[in-house]
Amino acid sequence: MEIRKSALMDRPSAAMFDLIEAAEHYPEFMPWCADATILARDDTLVVARIGVDYHGARFQFTTRNPKMRPHWMAVGFEDGPFRRFEGEWRLRDLGPGACRVEFMLRYEIDGTLQGLLAGRVLDSVAGTLVDAFARRAEQSAH
Repeated sequence: MEIRKSALMDRPSAAMFDLIEAAEHYPEFMPWCADATILARDDTLVVARIGVDYHGARFQFTTRNPKMRPHWMAVGFEDGPFRRFEGEWRLRDLGPGACRVEFMLRYEIDGTLQGLLAGRVLDSVAGTLVDAFARRAEQSAH
């Protein structure tokens, strides 16, 4: 499965990047995210374990995400119920207070029951990720 989504934001790319990169805050505004733990973070990489609970489907996955703040972050799979899970965030400045956010994700589930549940959840929520970040950015601007 492949998902592509983009949005124009009334926020600078650095602010949007920081919001996207801060996975530890996802449970505050993504209803499917039960918990999130940063396992490692430095200027070039963030590793996060995300716990999902969506309509009773529960699983965890870990991503290893190389990054170049404020314009790019890859999404790489480290552990979880997927055969493949890769994507990227690209942020392009449109002026001092605006940017374009582009998100792409490709994934394949493994053949386990956990993988089937994960696939159903991602099919439901992946297309709404950019919208969730846009709403969060609006809330934090006020």
